[in-house]
Amino acid sequence: MPQQYVIATAKPWNIDAFHRRAPKLPGDWHLIEQAGQLTLERLAILSPRYIFFPHWSWRVSNEILSQYECVCFHMSDVPYGRGGSPLQNLIMRGHTSTMLTALRMIDELDAGPIYLKQPLSLLGSAEDIFVRAADMVYDLIAEIVRNNPAPVPQVGEPVLFRRRAPEESRLPFEGTTSNLCDFIRMLDAPTYPKAFLTWGRLTLEFDQARLADSGVLEARVKIRQQKPDDR
Repeated sequence: MPQQYVIATAKPWNIDAFHRRAPKLPGDWHLIEQAGQLTLERLAILSPRYIFFPHWSWRVSNEILSQYECVCFHMSDVPYGRGGSPLQNLIMRGHTSTMLTALRMIDELDAGPIYLKQPLSLLGSAEDIFVRAADMVYDLIAEIVRNNPAPVPQVGEPVLFRRRAPEESRLPFEGTTSNLCDFIRMLDAPTYPKAFLTWGRLTLEFDQARLADSGVLEARVKIRQQKPDDR
C-alpha cells in the first residue's frame, strides 16, 4: 500500500500548489482545507507518515502533535522570527531575503527542531512572495518524504515576532516613498487587510505599489464607504 501523506492549508496559493505538485510526489496525498476537517478520527483512517502544514491558521491539538509527525513551514531563519506575521515583520525590519524553514511542530510555537532551510526572496508583493514560497514548500516536502531527515534542535537566542492586527495596516504618516512602497506591498495578498487610510467617511485602500525610476511611488487606490467595523 502506498505511503499516506496529508497537506493541511487554507491559503489559495498553497491549494493551487498542492494540485500542481502533489501528484508528482511518491505516495498518496490528501488535502485538508478547514480546521474542522483535521480530526483524530480522519487521521486514524489515513494513518499519514507526515502531516504538512503550509500556512495553516489554526492551532493544532497536542493529541495530533504527539501521535503524528507534523511539519510546518515558517518564513524566517528560526530561532530569529518565531511568531506571527513573519513576512510583514521581516519587511518592516528592512529584510530583503529570509529563509523558508521546515520544522517539526511542538506545543511551543515555531520552537521545534529543523528539518531543512531554503533561501527565500522578499521582493515583490506579499502575494508574489507567498506564491514563490508555496512552490518552495513542495521542494522541501519532496526532500523530506524521500530522505526522512532527522530534525535538528534550534540553536541561538529566540527573537519573537508579534502577530499584526488589522488596524496596523493603516499607512504611517511619516516615511520615505520606499518605506511606504514596502508597507503597501507587504500587505498586498488575498485574505490580508490592505494598507489603508481614512478620509472622512471614506476608506482608501492601496495595492500594486511600485517605485518609478524617479523615486515616485505609484500605487492603485480603491475608495469605498466605510463599513460599520472600520476604524
